Amino acid sequence: MAGKLSFDLNAWFVQAGDQFKGLNPNDPGQWPLLPKLACYAATAVGAVLLLYFFFLADEQTKLEQERAREPDLRSSLTAKAGQAANLPELRKQKSQVEEYVSQLEKQLPGKAEMDALLSDINQAGLGRGLQFELFRPGGEQVRDYYAEQPIAIKVTGRYHDFGAFAADISNLSRIVTLHNLAVTQTNTKDASGLLALEATARTYRYLDPAEVAEQRRAAKDAKAKKPGGGA
Repeated sequence: MAGKLSFDLNAWFVQAGDQFKGLNPNDPGQWPLLPKLACYAATAVGAVLLLYFFFLADEQTKLEQERAREPDLRSSLTAKAGQAANLPELRKQKSQVEEYVSQLEKQLPGKAEMDALLSDINQAGLGRGLQFELFRPGGEQVRDYYAEQPIAIKVTGRYHDFGAFAADISNLSRIVTLHNLAVTQTNTKDASGLLALEATARTYRYLDPAEVAEQRRAAKDAKAKKPGGGA
């Protein structure tokens, strides 16, 4: 049985091989069945290969790129999920910061209140028995959202009174800072025990909306005038 099956297979291969002999390439319609099937299969494989190289290769590259992005996207998703979970706490912190900023803004006087603040600084010194030899407000230095005004001061008095004066300044309802403090002996012979304090007091005020708009407009104009800054 096995010998007969082997003989039949060999005969089939011989017959199949004979079908591929003497084929006329100009008349494939007259080819036997096996060459036709082989030609169809080769054509199908060729079409698939062409489809892959011309269309699917680019898509495969894009797929690999997207797969490479997957770890970063997962990390981003994890971070955002954590932020979403902490959103109520973040909103609470944001509200606290806004409240703190609002309190700080209230400590900055407006333009109309600057004269009263300068008077408060002067009264703080006089209240401690200090004598003002110099109290000279300087020109304002405008920042993004506030203006800073330096005041050159020179007072005479006792050392402990200087400390009390500085404490009174820090306790004012508005923000005032002292800089470049220098304590020296006075040149007055009949003022035994008195010292001279020279310092620069800095006061700050917030800019009103019109001043903020003017500041932004000036910055924009200055940028436009720079080379390459635009028209």
